[in-house]
Amino acid sequence: MEGDTFSGLGNGAQIDANIMQTFHKSFVQVQSIFDQNRLLINEINQNHESKVPDNLTRNVGLIRELNNNIRRVYDLYADLSSSFTKSMEVTSEGDSSGGVKSDGKAGHKRHRPV
Repeated sequence: MEGDTFSGLGNGAQIDANIMQTFHKSFVQVQSIFDQNRLLINEINQNHESKVPDNLTRNVGLIRELNNNIRRVYDLYADLSSSFTKSMEVTSEGDSSGGVKSDGKAGHKRHRPV
C-alpha cells in the first residue's frame, strides 16, 4: 500500500496512503468511543430511572467519563482536520497540474516546448 495515492477530491489532489491509514485509524478510534458512549448513556438512563441513591451517585462518575470521551472525540477530529489541512497544503504545493492551491488561487502553469 505504501506509495499508493488516492485521487478524486474535486481538484484532482492526491492523498498518500499513509494519510489514509491515519484517517482510518482515527475513525476506528472514534467509532470505539461512540460505542462506549452508547453503553454509558444506557447505564446512566437506567440509573436515573431506578432513582436508587447509589445508582444516582454512580451517574456522576459515568457522566464525567462520558464528558472525557466526548473531549477525546473532539481532539481526534481536531487532529484529523489539522492532518488533512497539512496534507492538502503539501499536495497543493507539489501540484503542477494547474489545480487550486490551498490559498484558493489557481496554480496554472504554462508549459513551453523545449
